[in-house]
Amino acid sequence: MGIAKEVVQHPEDLIPLAKLVVASKKIKMQLPAEPHWGFAYSMLQNVSRSFALVIQQLGPELRNAVCVFYLVLRALDTVEDDTSIPVDIKVPILLGFHEHIYDRDWHFSCGTNAYKVLMDKFHFVAVAFLELSKSHQEAIEDITMRMGAGMAKFICKEVETVAEYNEYCHYVAGLVGLGLSKLFHASRLERLAPDSLSNSMGLFLQKTNIIRDYLEDINEIPKSRMFWPRHIWSKYANKLEDLKHEENSLKAVQCLNDMVTDALAHVQDCLEYLSDLKDPAIFRFCAIPQIMAIGTLALCYNNAEVFRGVVKMRRGKK
Repeated sequence: MGIAKEVVQHPEDLIPLAKLVVASKKIKMQLPAEPHWGFAYSMLQNVSRSFALVIQQLGPELRNAVCVFYLVLRALDTVEDDTSIPVDIKVPILLGFHEHIYDRDWHFSCGTNAYKVLMDKFHFVAVAFLELSKSHQEAIEDITMRMGAGMAKFICKEVETVAEYNEYCHYVAGLVGLGLSKLFHASRLERLAPDSLSNSMGLFLQKTNIIRDYLEDINEIPKSRMFWPRHIWSKYANKLEDLKHEENSLKAVQCLNDMVTDALAHVQDCLEYLSDLKDPAIFRFCAIPQIMAIGTLALCYNNAEVFRGVVKMRRGKK
């Protein structure tokens, strides 16, 4: 739905949508002059507009570190997601990605659209990374190494149990929470949060995306890997793709509600994490995605449209 159509259907969204447009244009006007930082922040806009908005309102030093951290992990994710890369090539790249971020010349052609540009010009990200403080570099390297190893572990592995589901989400998102907590602490703006709370922050967002994106992922060509755990969905269907068929709507919604209930188990940890933050900009950075995730799950719960199309919050309500 375009912005103009949203306003016609929901005129109460006009003011928040206008603020969103102004904020987005302001970011584009503030691109740094240095080529590597200009590339980093323009690429951030291209691969994640919502995160670009919350990253931009952080203080300068932390903003640069989080921007680079996001792009490094987005590049790592692009390698994992590209099904055209043979496993024997992909696994060594995932395992060694934390070393490539120190290489001013390294790049790798994969992905599509903006993600391909990110990978083709990844050397700009490496140059920006090398200008960060040592403590920020060490935090980013550590998380990149652990995430790459986790991705490699699951590259040909189906998610069977809820424990494996949690483990996969830890590698691809919980570690992001741990890394951000390390960056906040390295910037001397926050105390270092317990790993369990940082992990839950990531798991909650990742599980929300996995639930919301069911139809897009199940219909993807070439076939996408699915991360709904067999232990949950097998209670309601013989095959995961059966849930998208209208005749299975009742069972599909029951399965969906089971998945949402599992995700909601992380909310208490997320609220505890947020309640301990001191810096207002960091609080906004962390709270906005969590609020959006809660709103998204509220829309998904008991909603068969998850199996028919895209269910997401209107931009004016974000």
